[in-house]
Amino acid sequence: MILDLFKLDGRVALVTGASRGLGQSMALGLAEAGADIVAVSSSGGCQEIEALVCETGRQFWSFTCDLGQPAERVGLIDRIVEQTGRLDILVNNAGNSQRHPPEDYPLSEWYQLLEIHLNASFDLSQQASKHMLPRGRGKIINIGSVMSFEGGLNIPAYAAAKHGLAGLTKSLGNSWGKRGINVNCICPGYFETSMSHVLQDDPVRGPQILDRIPVGRWGQPDELAGLCVFLASDASNYMHGSTIAIDGGWLAR
Repeated sequence: MILDLFKLDGRVALVTGASRGLGQSMALGLAEAGADIVAVSSSGGCQEIEALVCETGRQFWSFTCDLGQPAERVGLIDRIVEQTGRLDILVNNAGNSQRHPPEDYPLSEWYQLLEIHLNASFDLSQQASKHMLPRGRGKIINIGSVMSFEGGLNIPAYAAAKHGLAGLTKSLGNSWGKRGINVNCICPGYFETSMSHVLQDDPVRGPQILDRIPVGRWGQPDELAGLCVFLASDASNYMHGSTIAIDGGWLAR
């Protein structure tokens, strides 16, 4: 049956930045499809997603790690697998954004943003591959953005990092496809989260963005879960190195 291909029973999924927003919605969607969930966040405040996952009957583990600090990432996947017994799915979602005119963009913020978005995604993917490659299977899902295709305004580090994630996705997909690991990238448009309200409520940019979205509204976080489940499941076994926009038509405008 076709729906059986989407089932994630018996699999373990690691979602970074799972304590809130898009990461929380994707983690819950994976749990509802049958996966046990590992949440990694810098704050450690994963009580809400833990409760939601446990309501589905799936197992839940949480790890506190500032992914923007390379030293904290050392051995993270090994520690997780020691607790869970396996790792089948990695969702590289953690990130943030800072907005400054390029001529005034602090280099410290530039380096930090690239560290958490791009360097950490490669680091964790590399660590995960040591467990996935011997088994000949695994799913890695990078979370890009419509800014994987566009330059945006006053977000040079974010745009550079998200473009980098798209390229990393293609490169890893080329290298690991024959060896059983699927690497793909989800590129969300404008979604309503706690982090987006500053932009959404801006009296100038808010209406400009809304007017540009063909569907006429911002996305809801749970609308991302289905695509994440698809890429984590056997239904996407022939997808490698793809960057998929989910943006209410933003890029088609």
